[in-house]
Amino acid sequence: MSTAPLPRVSPQTLPQLVRSGVARFGEREAVVDGPNRVTYEDLGEQVTTAARGLLASGLRPGDRVAIWAPNSLRWVVSAMALYSVGAIVVPVNTRFKGHEARYVLEKSGARMLLVENGFLGNDYLALLAAAGPRPPDLETVIRLDDPSDVEFGDGVSWPALLDRSNQVTPEEAAAVGDDVAPDDVSDIIFTSGTTGHPKGVQLTHGQSVRVYESWSDIAGLQEGDRYLVTLPFFHAGGNKAGMIASLLRGATIVPMATFDARDAMALIEHERVSVMNGPPTIYNSILDHPDREKFDLSSLRMAATGAAVVPMAMVLRVHAELPFTTFITAYGLTECGGTATMCRPSDGPATVAETNGRPLPGVELRIVDRAGTPVPDGDTGEVVIRGYNVTRGYFDDESATARAIDAEGWLHTGDVGSLDDGGNLRITDRLGDMIIVGGFNVYPAEVEQALAHHEAVSEVAVVGVPDDRLGEVGRAYVIRRPGVVVAEPDIIAWCRERLANFKVPRSVVFVDDLPRNATGKVLKRRLRDLA
Repeated sequence: MSTAPLPRVSPQTLPQLVRSGVARFGEREAVVDGPNRVTYEDLGEQVTTAARGLLASGLRPGDRVAIWAPNSLRWVVSAMALYSVGAIVVPVNTRFKGHEARYVLEKSGARMLLVENGFLGNDYLALLAAAGPRPPDLETVIRLDDPSDVEFGDGVSWPALLDRSNQVTPEEAAAVGDDVAPDDVSDIIFTSGTTGHPKGVQLTHGQSVRVYESWSDIAGLQEGDRYLVTLPFFHAGGNKAGMIASLLRGATIVPMATFDARDAMALIEHERVSVMNGPPTIYNSILDHPDREKFDLSSLRMAATGAAVVPMAMVLRVHAELPFTTFITAYGLTECGGTATMCRPSDGPATVAETNGRPLPGVELRIVDRAGTPVPDGDTGEVVIRGYNVTRGYFDDESATARAIDAEGWLHTGDVGSLDDGGNLRITDRLGDMIIVGGFNVYPAEVEQALAHHEAVSEVAVVGVPDDRLGEVGRAYVIRRPGVVVAEPDIIAWCRERLANFKVPRSVVFVDDLPRNATGKVLKRRLRDLA
């Protein structure tokens, strides 16, 4: 009997992805979450049981269902079960307070809420109740944290939901999944809301599969890889580049509910983790951890990072100090499925350190001026994207959709960048973060890139602060490397040797940490508010 691997299948929807995983990867581990270890066959059974329970609870294709919970096996099962019955997953940021979560639930019209109450000491349901009247469309709350084995009030425990599965046959559930089409919406992922109310980005089944087939091909994700998923599942990076990519390739998902460098290194050693993906801050925290040499990190093979701007100094340190054979940078927004460009494993360190790579196959990218006219290669302008990965629009917000996506289908990202001779994208900054110093444009990312090379600087964020003479000037918020002593005049003098005078920060504030959202993005608005 032949033991050759089955040929790669190309699922078009997420229900098909679950079934193909069972068929192709069977006894291979799918998820390792603490003591919970499940194979692809086990995962398929758990997803089917949950899907049957959801159908028995009255859920129908097209219904919106929110998940307010940290990374876990149960998040994976819940999301894949919802996809499998044609429901639309509405992830809720675990950092949200009651009024923020209530906005997402009300705006999306969610019929159900799956919640792990008590995560990090947060009583989410109490916060929600204190935020105002119950969202009008919310009918059922499902407690993922198993408060009891029975129904309670207008809610139900996870075991009680699963008990309902005997009311729907596996064949009936499979038939519902068969009717899901690639163009059907699979997710409404709300943006971080750093510039106002979050907007719900609609993504489809076909986009999720196609983008992360390409992502996996380019990154080199392989069957049998063990993938430490530190990005939260409520974010496109954790959900798509983490969970979906792993299920496409037969990798093992090792979810982390909250990132801690020491805990991550312990997991890498114990589970022989080979793949990581996350913002620059997680790599910096590992690089700078005083106990790094105590852990066996030799299993690490491939890593990816993405942000509007990735510090070159960090990329060079990763290459020099960690065992990855592949380390790539990528760029994307939720509005384009989470990924638009990627470096390739064959790219040299300079390309990986200085750019975010080239567009995915089937994706177009341009740099345009304020009038929307393409600029010559090397010139700076706004990054615009067009292709199959671009969202069909913001949920129930036509005006915001029209502002973001023009009549020709170009998504206007709000990021400033340029293209080099090889077609690689170099992000300069966000349009909204630009500082105007005495009439001169200063892009904080350029200053941050320079400061990241200082031997005393672990991380840095630069923002504009008011100035009576120049209108505004730069201020650098710096996290020092452990055990290093450096003063404000030293940092400023160092910058003066490397940057034009108008780009040099006029002040430096040393901090133990920077304000971030749950995905590691620095919240510069809070730093400006501090100033």
